[in-house]
Amino acid sequence: MPRIPDDFDDDDETGFDPDHPLADHPALAAVARFARMLEAIPWFQRVGDKVDADDRAAAEDYLSALGFPGTAVVPVGNWIEAADVAEAHDMQSPAWEEEEHLRAVAHETALELTDEEALEVALAHVAHQAASLVGPAAVLSMRVGGLDDEALARAAAGHAVQACHLAALVLAAGFEEDHPFALKFRLYERGRWPVSITGDSFNLF
Repeated sequence: MPRIPDDFDDDDETGFDPDHPLADHPALAAVARFARMLEAIPWFQRVGDKVDADDRAAAEDYLSALGFPGTAVVPVGNWIEAADVAEAHDMQSPAWEEEEHLRAVAHETALELTDEEALEVALAHVAHQAASLVGPAAVLSMRVGGLDDEALARAAAGHAVQACHLAALVLAAGFEEDHPFALKFRLYERGRWPVSITGDSFNLF
């Protein structure tokens, strides 16, 4: 399985198109590489599978980095359960507020390294690439599971696109691979959907 956040330590600009709109902004070169590599991610391919030791370790690393150690990793068994959990997600929960704070810090830090227009170009490119991949992947995974729910597919895809956006921000800001957003992205790399933190539970599909 590819480990996209290895690019957090990759300073090699070799092969980066000099005519690319981000070429004058070295801080964003890793973001461009990240966007190209998104197609290697096994989006939603292991949702509903048994949560193994590596899944649990990756989830616990994310929770600890976010500031919620000890939160129970609760497996979500199928797409119907995932729909219920996603619908119950509290957009004003402490975990959501912490991620919003970290997002704002990453965005501000990225702007110290490059200009706003270039950053927006980079993030839009990531969003476009991600959306082209995760939407169809969510629909396919759901149909394999015997469900056809357009709204739920959009919700799952939206979560994944947002995770890509946040991971790209971490790269643009020059943060390390132990940042919570990088660790959360690793769960998508494992074919999972980290749906939400509700109360003392981290719902992992």
